[in-house]
Amino acid sequence: MSIVSIATWIEATGPARAIAQSTWMFPAAETVHVLAIAVVVGSIAVLDLRLLGVSWKSRPVTEVAREVLPFTWTCFGIAAIAGSLMFVSAAVKYATDLPFQLKMLLLLFAGANMLIFHHFTYSGVENWDHNAPSPRAAKVAAGLSLAFWVAVVVCGRMVSFTTQNDFGPPPSASNPQATILAQLDPQALPP
Repeated sequence: MSIVSIATWIEATGPARAIAQSTWMFPAAETVHVLAIAVVVGSIAVLDLRLLGVSWKSRPVTEVAREVLPFTWTCFGIAAIAGSLMFVSAAVKYATDLPFQLKMLLLLFAGANMLIFHHFTYSGVENWDHNAPSPRAAKVAAGLSLAFWVAVVVCGRMVSFTTQNDFGPPPSASNPQATILAQLDPQALPP
């Protein structure tokens, strides 16, 4: 069974069709996804910048982590759910879209970086939490984290520009707004 056949099956499910044919469900999911990702990346950046010694140098790393990570994990879950709703509505398009594939790969790299950091470096945080600068391994992990998350956001933006957005109800006599919108040719509009 190929990725495309799995994506085709996903796209044919009732919830996926409902999202794809709704005028508001996809934009609502996208709005929630973008807002949640903003909090995820922002909260991760706060911790990464502390690890790099750029901000909040006087605050213990554990204190910063304790304050921001609940927001990170909550919003990551929200972003994953909203992103999944977006994905199912056009699963074949997303599954075969290179920027989307890169985004998923970068998410895996960011997750692996986090797991390695927490398993090897953060486990000894009591030695450098308060007064000592973060060890080189923590700084490398923080730098990689920032790079991965910026790349995730860039790839996410590329997905929205490379995947044709043909969501909403199909044009019909009972839906004049969709008919008018379907007749508009973006290339024919003046710049």
